[in-house]
Order: sequence, then structure tokens, then C-alpha cells
Amino acid sequence: MAEPELLPYGLGREPLAPFAADARLSRGRRVAEAPSPTRTDFQRDRDRIVHSTAFRRLKHKTQVFVSHEGDHFRTRLTHTIEVSQIARALARALRLDEDLTEALALAHDFGHTPFGHAGERALDRKMSGFGGFDHNAQTLRIVTALERHYAAFDGLNLTFETLEGLVKHNGPLTGPHAGGKALPPPVAQFDALYPLDLDRFASLEAQAAAISDDIAYNTHDLDDGLRAGLIALEDLEELTLAGGILREVRAAYPLLDPARMGHEIMRRHITRMVEDVLAQATRRIAEDAILSAQDVHANGREIIAFSPDMRAAVDETRRFLFGRVYRHDSVMRVMRRAEEVVERLFDGYAASGGPVPGRPARAPDHQADEAGHMRDIADYLAGMTDTFALAEYRRLFDENADLR
Repeated sequence: MAEPELLPYGLGREPLAPFAADARLSRGRRVAEAPSPTRTDFQRDRDRIVHSTAFRRLKHKTQVFVSHEGDHFRTRLTHTIEVSQIARALARALRLDEDLTEALALAHDFGHTPFGHAGERALDRKMSGFGGFDHNAQTLRIVTALERHYAAFDGLNLTFETLEGLVKHNGPLTGPHAGGKALPPPVAQFDALYPLDLDRFASLEAQAAAISDDIAYNTHDLDDGLRAGLIALEDLEELTLAGGILREVRAAYPLLDPARMGHEIMRRHITRMVEDVLAQATRRIAEDAILSAQDVHANGREIIAFSPDMRAAVDETRRFLFGRVYRHDSVMRVMRRAEEVVERLFDGYAASGGPVPGRPARAPDHQADEAGHMRDIADYLAGMTDTFALAEYRRLFDENADLR
């Protein structure tokens, strides 16, 4: 009896929509590799991301609350998993490539520093004379250069489609749809070597991953704010989306305990946003006559988006979170101290004059080399987990950084 022929995992699934990214038509990798007999190129990207050092480090990186404040608050890793789950749901409903969508969702926060946006602010200040620091650009550096596990190349050697999705998931970076923002130097430098069509929209898979990030954090940051006691269920009444759901759940379950009430609200909160995105994406696909992946790239607007009413509700929720959670005195006190930790670590490495761990020594007497040395320090610091950064602080300064 003949042995059954192995087929790529992607075959045998429901056919992709004509506007989905097709792994068989991938524009390939910067370093050519033989195809896998059992996995599509996008599956290989997803697997490399999951097995990377950067992915494991997400476990000990802050989302909003640092780890000592409670075991049940989100970390970058749990946030990433939630984004991935939502993104796969969107991809499946729209018949997009789920593996590419998942790869983009799993890697979207690789470039985040320890202590969340506090660390990013500190590094951006320290790098102000050397091109600044941007966590999205840092993600590109990680997957193209800083991961060093493979014999044939630095980075993960991901496909063009994954790289462009990571860089452009929030829209084009050049051209009329870029919003006039300056191009981060790491992106410009890589694009000069391997052009990523920065003036065009990324795939629907990338757009699905990006909006899933919005859905996830707008929901779970409310949840974590409730858990931390920074907001109460009654505070949600002022919000269009969460407040409407609160009243709906109370009417259906008037005796429900507060903890379960919160979970029920958050479950429905995600569902409402996902359903809105699917309806709006379907509408835009028809309105813009999107018939191919090339139509997606050449379109004049994003296709996977919130409806105007939901967009207004999401923006309202974001403003609420900034005022009541992100800028709460207890959170800001910790974040200010975290910024000091990152800045002192940066200054300590810069003052030492020696090579950054894992990087070759550079001559300090040349401006280009100085810029490279500062970028090495930023790379090293950005890759740290919260716990490692605090340990390094103790080692360098013989004191504990009290983030309370």
C-alpha cells in the first residue's frame, strides 16, 4: 500500500477569499530558502515567531500594571495571545490567511521595552540625537537583525508579507496616506536594502491584526482597571459601549455578583466590536470593489475598520482609559520611577565606554560609531524584561528600584 503524500497544512482548508494574501504567491524572503514540504511560508513565519527569544520575553514585560501588582493583570504576552485570538476570528470570518494574520498578531509587540510605554518614552528621550526610538521600528529590527539563532542569516528571515504587515499595520508610512509622520531610521535603513512598498496599504491580514490590538486593549485595560480598583462598574455607565452593555447585563441578570458581571461585560464588549468590524469590512470591500490582494494594497483607505459610530465609542473608551487608568496617580508614580530606571541604565552603559553585551566594541571617536553604539544600547535595553532590567539596576547601582 502506497504511503500517503504529505501536503502543506494550508491545503484542504476553506478556500481563501480572492482578496486574501496567498502564501503560494508570496514575494519570498530576503535570503532565499527551500520551501517546506509540510508548511506554507506563512506558517513557517508564525512558527519562527513563536520559537523566538523575543516572544518568550513578552511574558515578563509590562502591559499597564507591573508584575508585582498582581498575578492576574495582563502582561505583553497575555495581551498578545488575546490579540491573536481576535485576529484569527476576523481572518476566518473574512476567509483571509489565518497563519499570516496570527504571525502578525504574535509579533506586533516585540519592540516594546520593559515597563511598557514608560520605557519607550525614556529610550526615545535618550535616543533623541540618534534617530529616536519607536517600538514598531524596533520590532522590525528584532525580526530582521537582532534574533540570532539561524546559521544562514540574522533575524528570522520572514516573508515580505509578514515584514510589510509588521511595519505598515497602522497604514502607509510614506505618501499621501502617511499622515506626515517622520520615517523611523531603522525602517528607512531596512527599506533601502529590501523595499517594503511603504506608500501602500498592507494586507487585510495586517489590518485585521492591527484592529484586533485595539479591540483587545480597549477591553482588557478596562478589565484590569476594574481589577486594580482604579474604576468601578458604575463608572462604566458614562461610556457609550461599555455602559450600554452594563445596563443590558444588569437587566438580564440583576443578582449577578460584580466579578462575574465584569467578565460578562468584557465578553460582550469584544463581541460587539468584532461584529462591527466584520460588518464594516464587508461593506468597504463591496463599496471599494476589492477583488484581489492588489486592490487592497492600492486602495485609498483601510478596509478593515470600525464603523463611524463604533469608532467614536472606541475613542471615547480610550479617552476614559487615559484619564482614569493610564494617568491615575498610582500608575503614573510607578511609571515615572520606571522611566528613571531605564534612563539610569542607559546612562550607565553609555558611560562605561565598553561594548554592549552581545555586540562588538565600537570606536567612540567617530560620530557614526557613536550613533551605532547608542543604538546598541537601545537594542539591549529594549530587549530586557522588567525583571532583568531591575536586576541590572541592582547590579550597576547597588540599590533596589522600588516600583511601588
